[in-house]
Amino acid sequence: MHVASWQTAYRGLMPNDVLEGQSIEKREERWRRTISEPNAKGQTPVADRDGEIVDWASSGPGRDERFSDQGELGGLDSHPSALSTGVGHALISAVELALSEDGFASASLWVLDGNARSASFYERHGWSEDGNVKLDERPDMTLFERRRTKSLS
Repeated sequence: MHVASWQTAYRGLMPNDVLEGQSIEKREERWRRTISEPNAKGQTPVADRDGEIVDWASSGPGRDERFSDQGELGGLDSHPSALSTGVGHALISAVELALSEDGFASASLWVLDGNARSASFYERHGWSEDGNVKLDERPDMTLFERRRTKSLS
């Protein structure tokens, strides 16, 4: 699900070789490590259809120390077959509620520049750009991201 999501959502926004180089085995390994971390903070709700995960989200305390007083929606990925079915709406609503229950008055997230579908989704759910941007330097690419925030109170 995670690989298919990235290959669909980021086509044209990330180099093709990076997207084609995505591997289910590598993602599986990362997920196993993430899930087994004893001090993992936050939540990772999932949505399934007929026993197969079609959508996931992650949230917790802000990872950027400039905004550590806010909660953060760290990721929300949907299998292409789950787009526009309402599962993304259900998960973002669950994340917002969980962050609020964890005591965060507001939250932030980062959207890859040019990702119009995601930007529109978040806009419809009340997340607004706040003018903060960042470069995510990776060995095989540099990503330009725009920050969005939302009041949870």
